Amino acid sequence: MSILIDKSTRLLVQGITGRDGHFHAVKMKEYGTNVVGGTSPGKGGSTVDGLPVFNTMYEAVEKTQANASILFVPASYAADAIMEAADAGIPTLDVIKAYRFTQLKGAMLIGPNCPGLISPEKSLAGILPGNVFKKGNVGVISRSGTLTYEIVYHLTAHGMGQSTAIGMGGDPVVGLYFRELLEMFQNDKDTESIVMIGEIGGNAEELAAEYIKKHVTKPVVAFIAGQSAPPGKQMGHAGAIISGNSGSAEE
Repeated sequence: MSILIDKSTRLLVQGITGRDGHFHAVKMKEYGTNVVGGTSPGKGGSTVDGLPVFNTMYEAVEKTQANASILFVPASYAADAIMEAADAGIPTLDVIKAYRFTQLKGAMLIGPNCPGLISPEKSLAGILPGNVFKKGNVGVISRSGTLTYEIVYHLTAHGMGQSTAIGMGGDPVVGLYFRELLEMFQNDKDTESIVMIGEIGGNAEELAAEYIKKHVTKPVVAFIAGQSAPPGKQMGHAGAIISGNSGSAEE
């Protein structure tokens, strides 16, 4: 079993005709993800590597019965793309206004500014390097893309496969976060343990620790990046900034 995506996921790529959307649509399809098409306003009726392109999400969902989408669009269009996907009746994978809108529509949002998610040997949505992942029983939740790849590589090398790995994104405002994902993994019968990769900035890790203490019975291993970061200085991600004691590695 896995959480959020599996072999039944029917994925649309918003921005499929762009450089990054095209490149990663092909990669996801090659991995085995059921990519059913994509959108690019004004280019409906064309194809990208055999995948149909639609002008709108409404049309795309109607024609493909998609139930998930991933965004490869410029930042200035991201919020509108998220809301268009939610309004068309599907959850968006890959902005406060857009997040609240997805909640009202009953959709689940991963990201923005994240590497995506993967249920190894089942489905990949994002830019994660599928070759380092292996099917197994370890759930992975991470705020950092590259740290996800690094730690998963070591898990795989030591024979510990993953049920699902999720890159949540490093922006100050993102969709599904530690608490919700911890609950999903706790309820997933095939996830036996959890790896949580956090970093400085915000209090999400502190809140996650409280949730784990009260509600999670499975083993959890956590890594916090940024132990040497000076207070008040942004380190990499937009959300990776310490304010007072809150969000420090020590805290």
